[in-house]
Amino acid sequence: MDSVTQIVLGAAVGEAVLGKKIGNKAMLLGAIAGTIPDLDVIANYFTDTVSALEIHRGFTHSIVFAVVFGLLFGWLLSLWDKRASLKEWWWFWFLCFVTHPLLDAHTTWGTQLFWPFDLRLAYKNIFVIDPLYTLPFLVFLLLAMFQKRGCIKRRRFNNLGLIVSSVYMLLTLVFKGITYQKFVNALAEQKIDYIAIETKPSPLNTILWAANVKTEDSFLIGDYSFFDSKPIQFSSHPKNHDALGDFAEEDKVKRLVKITNGWYTVTERPDGIYLNDLRFGMMSVDPNSEKFAFSFLIEKTGNEVTVTEEEKNTREAGKLLSALWERIKGN
Repeated sequence: MDSVTQIVLGAAVGEAVLGKKIGNKAMLLGAIAGTIPDLDVIANYFTDTVSALEIHRGFTHSIVFAVVFGLLFGWLLSLWDKRASLKEWWWFWFLCFVTHPLLDAHTTWGTQLFWPFDLRLAYKNIFVIDPLYTLPFLVFLLLAMFQKRGCIKRRRFNNLGLIVSSVYMLLTLVFKGITYQKFVNALAEQKIDYIAIETKPSPLNTILWAANVKTEDSFLIGDYSFFDSKPIQFSSHPKNHDALGDFAEEDKVKRLVKITNGWYTVTERPDGIYLNDLRFGMMSVDPNSEKFAFSFLIEKTGNEVTVTEEEKNTREAGKLLSALWERIKGN
């Protein structure tokens, strides 16, 4: 999830664990703890694009990290603040650390919660930024913050924030189940044979959902809003995997393909070969668009293959939000 949401979650968890004993410091330290796992983005400055993608939401988003660094931070804080025992401080940091990847596991990218095992949990039931999840959570946290330490209202407000956000998360799983069945039924009605299907919510909401459908030689992409009245339509996007040519045997490209879990197309443009990661959708609500949220330019200079993520155009993002709002209202 986005950093604001993780800060709010960390602060709320910190308050729930040690708020009675250390007051607003629990929220402050919890908020800090909520950002620490995302420091893995520093890898972007020290390694290549593919390696950074592999590192992202890996070790720092694991139970191993939560246990080991929870103990380290707990020990350090127990030396500084004696109002809580070492066990209490460890429990504080462990919960603040582990709830971060547990939340991220619900997004499309997912997390390697069970690192070092090569298993990434990605339930794909909530977008990385969802105001309906974050804003109520934030309001209850602020209400709790201005109550006296240890008072019933403070605890109730904080607990309400945790409960409301958790209930909304459960609802998104229900929405995913409903929309998944809508897509499956549409494929059956249109007599479309497919190998696999993945569904996910569109940006900033859980009303409009998208589906990626894998067929023998192409991917189909469709969307469905709860306000739709017309049948679901699917657009076809050729896999075009053969266009990788000799690049397909390069280590970096193989690793990039593995990261996409096979959900990718290849586009040939005048400036080179692009690998498009379908998991995160397109930068348009137009089903025939070929502008994907994540595309990677693959080049070879001398004997070295380089992979570069295509920069996003902020104006395109603005247009997407406007078009998205219209699409949410139904077809």
